[in-house]
Amino acid sequence: MIFTFLLIRPYNFFKLADQANTMKKKTKANILLVEDDKNLGFVLTDFLTMSGYSVQHAENGEAGLELFKNGKFDICILDIMMPLKDGFTLAEEIRVINDVVPIVFLTAKNLKEDRIKGFKIGGDDYMTKPFSTEELNLRIEAILRRTRLSLLNGEKETVYDLGKYKFDYSNQLLNGPKGEKRLTKKEAEVLRLLCINKNKILRREIALKMIWGEDDYFMGRSMDVYITKLRKFLSDDPAVNITNIHRTGFMLEVSE
Repeated sequence: MIFTFLLIRPYNFFKLADQANTMKKKTKANILLVEDDKNLGFVLTDFLTMSGYSVQHAENGEAGLELFKNGKFDICILDIMMPLKDGFTLAEEIRVINDVVPIVFLTAKNLKEDRIKGFKIGGDDYMTKPFSTEELNLRIEAILRRTRLSLLNGEKETVYDLGKYKFDYSNQLLNGPKGEKRLTKKEAEVLRLLCINKNKILRREIALKMIWGEDDYFMGRSMDVYITKLRKFLSDDPAVNITNIHRTGFMLEVSE
């Protein structure tokens, strides 16, 4: 593993202790940090905590995804080269769950192709190692300012309008032309992922990992059954369709 040196000014530990006491009164934001370099992860977690943030650190992509699924974060900082799951794949899976949370990529490479791929996936910023922790902090603050309204709201969307239907995810209710139908937990989970990715492809393997926890043949057949049920539930509005994308996944198409 290549050790990464950061450009950090010498710590004034008395000043940082005062900052830590101040931080207890108010947290700026909740940060998910996914970085496999233990030394770098420790330094960044320490610096960001002292800067007023609440930080949860994972050392690989799989652990990072679990933290994201079970937590509530205002911004994600993801290393690209990691074991088990790289940062790009993790970002794609995060985008299935939440398409607005800001993502900052960290990388030891400065390749144009990587930058383009990161932004296409939905990244908001990109920093090449080594970098200044102060610059990272300023970039985080700038991104949070741009997304302040949605961050202050802090709640995930739970009610979705789908043509003649209204889907209430929290209460597992689907209201349509023929009245109200209560969905099972799995039906609601599948429909919610489709809603988050409305008019975009929902990749089969990502949906399986998000809802069933693994991607295999039998789980895939189970998901197909739920997709068939949801098609039937939504069949009273021709403007709403769930389309199979061959060997890729599904798309919830809603005509405006």
